[in-house]
Amino acid sequence: MEIEKLAQKIDGRIVLPTDTEYDTLRSIYNAMVDKRPKLFVKCKNKYDVVQAIHFAKNNSLEIAIKGGGHNGAGLALVENGLVIDLNEMKSIQVNVDSLRAVIEPGNTLADVDKATHEHGLALPIGVNGYTGISGLTLGGGLGFLTRKAGLTIDHLIEAEVVLASGEIVTANKNTNPDLFWALRGGGGNFGVVVSFTFNLIAIKNVFAGPMLWPLESADEVMNFYDHFTKNASQDLYGFFAFLTVPDAEAFPESLRNQKVCGVVWCYTGSMDEVEKVFKPIREFGPPILDAVTEMPLPALNSLFDWAYPPGLQWYWKGHYMNELTDESIKEHLKFANAMPTAKSTMHLYPVDGKAHEVALEDTAWAHRDVRWVQVIIGVSEDPKDKKVIRDWSRKYYDAMIPYSSGGGYVNFMMHEGQNRVKQSYKGNYERLRIIKKKYDPENFFHMNQNIVPSA
Repeated sequence: MEIEKLAQKIDGRIVLPTDTEYDTLRSIYNAMVDKRPKLFVKCKNKYDVVQAIHFAKNNSLEIAIKGGGHNGAGLALVENGLVIDLNEMKSIQVNVDSLRAVIEPGNTLADVDKATHEHGLALPIGVNGYTGISGLTLGGGLGFLTRKAGLTIDHLIEAEVVLASGEIVTANKNTNPDLFWALRGGGGNFGVVVSFTFNLIAIKNVFAGPMLWPLESADEVMNFYDHFTKNASQDLYGFFAFLTVPDAEAFPESLRNQKVCGVVWCYTGSMDEVEKVFKPIREFGPPILDAVTEMPLPALNSLFDWAYPPGLQWYWKGHYMNELTDESIKEHLKFANAMPTAKSTMHLYPVDGKAHEVALEDTAWAHRDVRWVQVIIGVSEDPKDKKVIRDWSRKYYDAMIPYSSGGGYVNFMMHEGQNRVKQSYKGNYERLRIIKKKYDPENFFHMNQNIVPSA
């Protein structure tokens, strides 16, 4: 049989629907996604990836690439197709002298944080430890260090890629520079990245954590947050959120289950300046919860993992945004008051600071001039809430369209169609289509926010 021949060619293993491991593998971060692939190829190395690609092409199978499986749209799986599962490719090599790390695609952000932090180093990454390094990077990479150090892609210096042809190539600024450009924000459209090489920065501990205010004060908080952060040092980062205080011991009993607004701060400057930096923030309001303190960076990056474990129902959408006008704030408050479940939320992630120092055309990520990436997240533990969280997210999204700067962050998109993908790449889209035609002319890699090859 063809599958038996494939099994003999790889160092990894094949998992079929009849295997006990199958249901575990098809259970990804978003439990709303329910797909049944024909097979999983659990790759041990890049040569297994090559064999999986050849097998899929020879047997006319659609493929999906699974790294961390965190993507809300469920792009890590494909119905009745082949999943190239990279989860066991987890090598991380940190070179302290060169301040570089070579990272395989099966690692999560928690894995990366652990490996770099022990050396007093860090890679600017996202805000959830369960996220895979591969999908996060290829989509751009936003997180607590964005204002200080830019996006994750701004630290990518080389990638090793398996193309649709099965060829293994290197992409950097000198070798296949067009592919290297496209990988920095263009998603999984161009091949399977089997190794990332990043520059690291020296950061160990930060002064960070959430501050919360009553939801009734949200208009004042949003205005304060807007004006205060506009002129803040790049060492200070804070993402704004609407949320319901969890019913957990970590929070005062008097606040639990209340709808509130808040900012999760991260300060990377001198600890001698902490009180000076946070004084005007603490004097504003003041907050009803102030949990900002010194902590290791990995603790901050995984601060909310306990509240959002794998297996919840997720539906998310979002925009790029530049301004918090009085009219937009009224719309925000309308939907904040109507958050349908205790885990539903909305975040505004800053994109200014160091991220603005890269030109729009220097990477595929085309929205360097925006102020925030907004994500609207409907979340529930109960599958019966699927419709209510989807409807709230969609209506909130629609209400924000007049205040959006256009397009959305591809890592926060569901299945939204070609027009939305085109908007999300703006002036870089046609260049991406040309590169797509060169490296994947048949659109073999299409289980993604797809860039269609040029004619």
